[in-house]
Amino acid sequence: MNKKIGMFLFLICFAPLVHSQDVHIIPAPASLKMLKGQFVLDKDCSFKLSPANDDLLRISGFFNDYLKEYYGFNLKNQGSGKQVSLTLDPGLDNGDEGYKLTVGPKGIAISAAKAAGIFYGIQTLEQLLPVTPGAGELPIAALDITDQPRFKWRGSMLDVCRHFFPVSFIKKYIDILAMYKINTFHWHLTDDQGWRIEIKKYPLLAEVSAWRDQTLVGHSGTSQQYDGIEYGGFYTQDQIRDVVKYAADRYITIVPEIEMPGHSSAALAAYPNLGCTGGPYQVQGSWGIFKDVYCAGKEETFQFLEDVLDEVMDLFPSEYIHIGGDECPKDAWKQCPLCQKRMKDNGLKDEQELQSYFVTRICNYLTSKGRRLIGWDEILEGGIAPQAAVMSWRGVSGGIDAVKQHHNVVMTPNDYMYFDHYQSRDTKNEPLAIGGFLPLQKVYSYEPVPEDFTPEEAKYILGVQANLWTEYIPNTQKVEYMLLPRLDALAEVAWSSAGNRNYENFTNRLVKEYGRLKMLNINFRDHRK
Repeated sequence: MNKKIGMFLFLICFAPLVHSQDVHIIPAPASLKMLKGQFVLDKDCSFKLSPANDDLLRISGFFNDYLKEYYGFNLKNQGSGKQVSLTLDPGLDNGDEGYKLTVGPKGIAISAAKAAGIFYGIQTLEQLLPVTPGAGELPIAALDITDQPRFKWRGSMLDVCRHFFPVSFIKKYIDILAMYKINTFHWHLTDDQGWRIEIKKYPLLAEVSAWRDQTLVGHSGTSQQYDGIEYGGFYTQDQIRDVVKYAADRYITIVPEIEMPGHSSAALAAYPNLGCTGGPYQVQGSWGIFKDVYCAGKEETFQFLEDVLDEVMDLFPSEYIHIGGDECPKDAWKQCPLCQKRMKDNGLKDEQELQSYFVTRICNYLTSKGRRLIGWDEILEGGIAPQAAVMSWRGVSGGIDAVKQHHNVVMTPNDYMYFDHYQSRDTKNEPLAIGGFLPLQKVYSYEPVPEDFTPEEAKYILGVQANLWTEYIPNTQKVEYMLLPRLDALAEVAWSSAGNRNYENFTNRLVKEYGRLKMLNINFRDHRK
């Protein structure tokens, strides 16, 4: 036999092949059709960008960085031969975030109406690559995908007040969100236990409010022990601008949260004149709800908050600004002459309506600046502010009530979407958590649109979000452990259509995804254990 023919037959017979069962895309695409054959991605491939604008150059650069770090090679720019083509096609009709991806024997083609769709197509392509670090040749099964998200708001919240995480990890967290097509990062920046954002006009927020004297050891329900160690930190405005751009480059909007009128102990510790009694106040070292809240009867309170929000809006271009609005005790207001006068002057019958007055006033200020207020479902109490959107966390009833009043809603019920809950009933063999039990399957089972909603009512559901509170999450490894793989389930709830979700199929794909998480050095909890 001719040696060349023999070698050709050998390569055909023993070249690595990929099959449909190797495809493990999360979240599940709207349409996936397996084709015959495969494409081998290697250093001889090149990009074809149409047009070669800044967006596509940046996105292709992200993919090249991924290839270089984990497989050791790059694609050429605008070369000939085997190609990965990225094409912006305004004529495509699957939305601003939709994309088409085709893998054939001669190349890979990703097209989308907007650059966000190209980016999401690249995230899918990365999941199609075999998990063989350092491999110079990457076989990819031939297929055809047409995809687009179900919901506009696909969110994940991280609390950095109870425990503080460096900018490097915030960027890693954003990278993880981007991997699974999450497009909203809700950054919880102020609370009783720490103020984490530099405000130039009020420097004591960084000097005083960002630091607590000590931190509770153990669970707040059983422990009275403290570590006696000062703890804290804050993000400078330059750092925040850097993170906002980093997220935007990955098509993620950051929604900042500045808590008011409750959860304000840290701010009051620096500026006690903003409270009803004048203090003294302290940055809290334990968890829970505290009676120290902003005084609703003082004009200086609103001036302070408007000044803070001015600087926040300068840093964050997001449409929505989150103001918290949850868990605000009214004890101080009931005893405060100025708050009682405010109620009398404005015809408010009780402190619930005073909170509504407070939130409405802030809502009107944000609206005057071209922004929109969003808050936890307590902002419904006493009457919801005009233009406000609601995050429904105490179950789904708040979201339903808000929709009935024609307000936009993000569904984030604590019994389905609070990732600080235990992942196993065997809590002795799990790291300390706040309580509750939220297994992967329950996250996956959540349906954000109530079954009795009309199509018109369903339009008010912006989307769905998971929340990660960090009272019992002191380090980045534990953040990742509590986040994953439940974030994968949330991603599929948020992106994939209800009819395209199947838990058994999802977990089969997830087991394969674990290999990629290991390659990327991302911690996770194996749901099979």
